[in-house]
Amino acid sequence: MWTGSLELDLLLGDVHSLKEKRSLVRPLLAELRRRFEVAVAEVDHVELHRRAVVGVVAVAGEQGHLVDVLDAVERSVAARPEMELLSARRRLRAGDD
Repeated sequence: MWTGSLELDLLLGDVHSLKEKRSLVRPLLAELRRRFEVAVAEVDHVELHRRAVVGVVAVAGEQGHLVDVLDAVERSVAARPEMELLSARRRLRAGDD
């Protein structure tokens, strides 16, 4: 068994309030859950209206499949025009670690 996490640091576009931030972040989280069957949450910068850190976690039987899923999640977020992906930090862990 392999587990992997992805921490995505995002700069949001034309956002002036926490309410506007939620209107961008919530649909993103829902889409990632639905498309990639991963666990996902906003994990940092919750009080800032133009920044968000999104955490993504996945479990797979093979390392290659896990890497493919995390790559696809990262590409999907990077392609969104309403936000800029500032950084992505990835961790992979084998079940026997």
